[in-house]
Amino acid sequence: MEVILLERIEKLGQMGDVVNVKPGFARNFLLPRGKALRANEANRAHFEVQRVQLEAVNLEQRSEAQAIADKMTNVNVTLVRQAGDTGQLYGSVSARDISDALTEIGYTISRNQVRQASPIKNLGLHLVSILLHPEVMIEVTANVARSVEEAAIQSETGMAMITQAEADAKQEAEERETQFSAPVEVIAEQVEEDITSEA
Repeated sequence: MEVILLERIEKLGQMGDVVNVKPGFARNFLLPRGKALRANEANRAHFEVQRVQLEAVNLEQRSEAQAIADKMTNVNVTLVRQAGDTGQLYGSVSARDISDALTEIGYTISRNQVRQASPIKNLGLHLVSILLHPEVMIEVTANVARSVEEAAIQSETGMAMITQAEADAKQEAEERETQFSAPVEVIAEQVEEDITSEA
């Protein structure tokens, strides 16, 4: 079925393009939501008459979305979930969870605007795309952790806190490294002193 796009549709085309889509996609999504018109002579003439007005509305919406995107740079949302020792979540973090978390911190984002290939099923920092306008997309960081304290540690280190034992082992290794990392010059001087005292 041929339709005239009334706005930019990702992977389909720009405003005003006449594209061929599957009838179900047109009937169930594009036409009811006002994103396209059937491509017949009457609708083409109607579109050309309203083209300037549609482009003006689109430009205004895009500038508003860009202003919101500028405010949302470096936004992080913390999601506390239960997880096993391997870092696997007992549930998952869906687009709805992310949109609710963004709404809690003051950004009104619907779950349809959250672009996720699949739900998040592991602890850690995950980049999630948010579609504010067909031409404006940003990325936010979803920090999935067992507690707020773990989320703070994950933000600092940039790594997932898998198990407490692993975190303790990492801290112990860092302490050991600082303990044994005496300057090489000091060790060399001590060796020279030992050699000269023996001679």
